[in-house]
Amino acid sequence: MDRNNEEIESRIREFFEQNYEMLRLEGGHALSPEFKAAALEQVLMYWRRLRDVAEKVTDTEVLLNLPKLLTPKGREFGIEGVVDIVRENDRTVMYDVKTHEADDIRRNLAEYEKQLNVYAFIWQRLRQQELDETAVISTAFPESLKAALKSGNDLQLQQELEKWEPLIAIPFNADHVDDTIREFGQIVDAIENGDFAPPSLHKLRAKPHGMKIIFAVQVCRNCDARFSCSAYRAYAQSSRGNQESSFRQYFLDDFGTEEERDEHVQAGLDVLPAIEGTD
Repeated sequence: MDRNNEEIESRIREFFEQNYEMLRLEGGHALSPEFKAAALEQVLMYWRRLRDVAEKVTDTEVLLNLPKLLTPKGREFGIEGVVDIVRENDRTVMYDVKTHEADDIRRNLAEYEKQLNVYAFIWQRLRQQELDETAVISTAFPESLKAALKSGNDLQLQQELEKWEPLIAIPFNADHVDDTIREFGQIVDAIENGDFAPPSLHKLRAKPHGMKIIFAVQVCRNCDARFSCSAYRAYAQSSRGNQESSFRQYFLDDFGTEEERDEHVQAGLDVLPAIEGTD
């Protein structure tokens, strides 16, 4: 590793510690040492793989705003987004950073295209600035890279790092912008009308397009509203046969996965003040 890169990575570690402490104090939550180290590792891998892009970024966290839109039912709303911009050799590229896996993004390209197309529309039409390309940056590790990290084999890690393709080009099609804005408006109307009809039990048991796990695990497991959702309740009660034990497992005793529970316990122990007379 060259000296300049060593200095940069040292600064990254410093910034990571500062941001972690700020978020821990603000949120009141801590990470176990293992998860904290994994988070830092992800930041460093992201830097090593995308250094060429990172060094060229000219505008970071650019706020894009499309105000005073109307829903199909006449409600006013706005669309906001944050992107990074690279300007180089008369070319301008817009990047949207996502924590989703690159393969999942590629399998569902149309969904990401909708959002970036609106951002590109705002940039070109409202800001009156040219845009040559739009792309998504995936920060999630592929499974092969995770395995290489765990192996401790530097050669394997370097090979997997070189194979990792976190940049996904997104085609810009201005014809789709109006449709996307209309879809956003329909969602706003549904929220304002209190129209929160849950997906069907069949959908909860099915795998979303391109995904490896079922909807109930991929989506519902991370939804705070699942405890009052009739579809999720039906899914929980039908998953284990015994309705009483299923209700307890999926609702009363739902404290996350075993890995998440261990992390919460360990993180809490790590921030406890030391007791005199103990190691």
